[in-house]
Amino acid sequence: MRRLLGVSSMLVLAACTGQLFQSKSAAPSVYLLSVPAGAAGPEARPEIPADLTVQRPRVRTGLDTDLIAVLYPDRRLAYLAGARWSGPLDEVVQDLALQAFRAHANLRNVHADVSSFGGSYWLEIEVADFQAEYPAGPGASGGIDSGAPTVHVHLLGVLGGSGDRRVLGHFEANERRPAADNRLGAIVEAYDRAVDAALAHLVVETSAALSGDLAHR
Repeated sequence: MRRLLGVSSMLVLAACTGQLFQSKSAAPSVYLLSVPAGAAGPEARPEIPADLTVQRPRVRTGLDTDLIAVLYPDRRLAYLAGARWSGPLDEVVQDLALQAFRAHANLRNVHADVSSFGGSYWLEIEVADFQAEYPAGPGASGGIDSGAPTVHVHLLGVLGGSGDRRVLGHFEANERRPAADNRLGAIVEAYDRAVDAALAHLVVETSAALSGDLAHR
């Protein structure tokens, strides 16, 4: 009888504990960034007969998460509450880079490093900055709303040849876009514009380097 009571007591305790620790907080909002298609499609430009592998980006410590980062004037790094990217930042940036090159570079093939197809060229991307930066004070300038942050996206690219591992070029895209106001939706929209501009710069520089290398072969 004592044994049965002991088991019953444990079940009651477990049931009470389960109710006690149930989280009532709302699930975080998940934000998906995307690269818009250009006004003129890639078919309007001559094809560059090259295959490009976009490798998984390296991400600066503190940004290697699916949380949306913000940076305060005292260099304190924090994350927006109740919001996440659609995946870890390295996966997000790699997916955006693939979209950008497929939409605007007009290469023969563009794929990720996990692809079963080999590539004649490779592109390494380092994410040096990917945060919303708040101004120093209520009177600080730089944003549409003085209390709103400016999104800073800083990408470094290295292009090389797969056969001999030659480095064909180093590229840097450093973009800042102010948020319209200090709301989550406006901040994410500024992220979208900043990363789109940064990747567009990498596409132009990479395409020029590939065309130059092929012309000298």
